[in-house]
Amino acid sequence: MASKNVDADTIELSIGDFFIGMAADLKLVVLFTVITLAFIYVPIINESIIRSALGLIMVLFIPGYALIAALFPGKKDIDGIERTALSFGLSIAVSPLIGLGLNYTPWGIRLDPIVVCLSIFTFICMLVANKRRHELPVAERFGIDFVGVYHQFRGEVFSEDKTKLDKALTVVLIISILLSIATLAYVIAVPKQGEKFTEFYILGPDGKADNYPTKYTLGDQKPVIVGIVNHEYRNVTYDLVVALNDSATISNIYTEQLTLGDNQTWEKKIDLKPDRVGTNMKMEFLLYADGNKTAPYRECHLWVNATKTT
Repeated sequence: MASKNVDADTIELSIGDFFIGMAADLKLVVLFTVITLAFIYVPIINESIIRSALGLIMVLFIPGYALIAALFPGKKDIDGIERTALSFGLSIAVSPLIGLGLNYTPWGIRLDPIVVCLSIFTFICMLVANKRRHELPVAERFGIDFVGVYHQFRGEVFSEDKTKLDKALTVVLIISILLSIATLAYVIAVPKQGEKFTEFYILGPDGKADNYPTKYTLGDQKPVIVGIVNHEYRNVTYDLVVALNDSATISNIYTEQLTLGDNQTWEKKIDLKPDRVGTNMKMEFLLYADGNKTAPYRECHLWVNATKTT
């Protein structure tokens, strides 16, 4: 038992030393990823504009930087400008490739699978980068000297050798860069509203716009898939009504009320059963919005026949 405890303590210590020994830039990437996950999934803060800004950086920079860190652990492998440019370029390549791979899995291109895959990819690259850096002599390992950068910045702005004009231009340049980044983040996080509309569609039992059930035997029911997608930029309460219209009589054979948020999709397979015999009857799929029952907001229809049981 004692040996098992020693082994467990040794493993725990090794893992702790492994992460403690990570370079500052790798620790920041891991910390940034964890903070981004918090802003995506933790209630209240996941509704702030910060979520969009962090998500943008997570998609466009972090995966590429992690991959570059794993591929080029030495400080002389590539210079800082190349490392930064390749980080953006590889992120733009890696993120769509992960999405393309997810498209051929049962999970599909959804938020949770993409977040999980990007996070796992980043963490694996961080571990590889850390291992490869520790295989190099300390003097050859790549790292960012944040203290040195700070002192260099202070030297550029507050150096007595600089003229007032040079200092002013440096400050203006820094402010311009920060304002540009803030403006870009705001435009992406708060996009201009486009056209407001609702998608409303019906599909056959196999999920395709084909093979719709149009021949019924009275008493039998057959499935139809109904889909609604909200693009109204607000929460909308819909009333779905399926009515059978044979010119002489109109009767409701299915009703349901539901509320969808912006960009939310609702798709359901419903079983429909005509309540009377008839030929060329119009099965109307009517969608009402916000409780307005005077006229349907969207509508689809099928022409169906219903015969008596034999």
